Amino acid sequence: MALEMISLKSQREIEAMRRAGRLTAQARALAGSMIRPGVTTHEIDQAVRRFIESHGAKPSFLGYGGFPGSACISVNEEVIHGIPGSRKLKEGDIVSVDVGAFIGGFHGDCAATYPCGQVSEEAMKLIRVTQQSFWEGIKMARKGCRVSDIGHAVQTYVESFGFSVVRDFVGHGVGARLHEPPEVRNFGAPGHGPRLQPGMTIAVEPMVCAGDWHVKVLSDKWTTVSQDGSLTAHYENSLLITDGDPEILTVTEDGAYV
Repeated sequence: MALEMISLKSQREIEAMRRAGRLTAQARALAGSMIRPGVTTHEIDQAVRRFIESHGAKPSFLGYGGFPGSACISVNEEVIHGIPGSRKLKEGDIVSVDVGAFIGGFHGDCAATYPCGQVSEEAMKLIRVTQQSFWEGIKMARKGCRVSDIGHAVQTYVESFGFSVVRDFVGHGVGARLHEPPEVRNFGAPGHGPRLQPGMTIAVEPMVCAGDWHVKVLSDKWTTVSQDGSLTAHYENSLLITDGDPEILTVTEDGAYV
């Protein structure tokens, strides 16, 4: 992707993205706080929508490409794009929530996977490795690094635990549009793609399977599951490339990332 196609944000635009990011992170935290046995994914989705709209924002996902929910809520083997509905969460489930909020002309985008009650040791390990792989990846989200350096770091970390990274879906630039250049893969060799520059804003989002990395999209044309039925997890934040360490934009006012 040519660098001239990548939006470098002005200070004013960065401030707007911080605002959108904080709101999005708060919506993610709200969803996470609701995850317990007996709650339906629809109830979580409606709470996310009410929260975002109560702050004068719009849910980024609602109607995006025809998606019917305000949040993607994906359970167990569902990696991403789970459609909220009547499903009741059960003890032992792991639940991935992906949310976005649009306000002031800009989007925030973030996700996390949460345990529902007591979960297996393997499930908890998958959640932790997925989250940490994000932090390993963004060690390379620095001025002068290549975009693929992030994905290489994610893949190396994930595979060291015997898990695998999804190849069919990737991270992306984020800003005035929910999905902008560049594509940010979670796999591949380092040293490829655009060089990172201050002012770039990207969403880094490892999607990890406990088993094989192959996935399939179900007949609803949205819900994406692991082909082998293995557990999956997802973790994402929007971030700003700076002259030093990257700045996480999807953080709550009290500094929470989940």
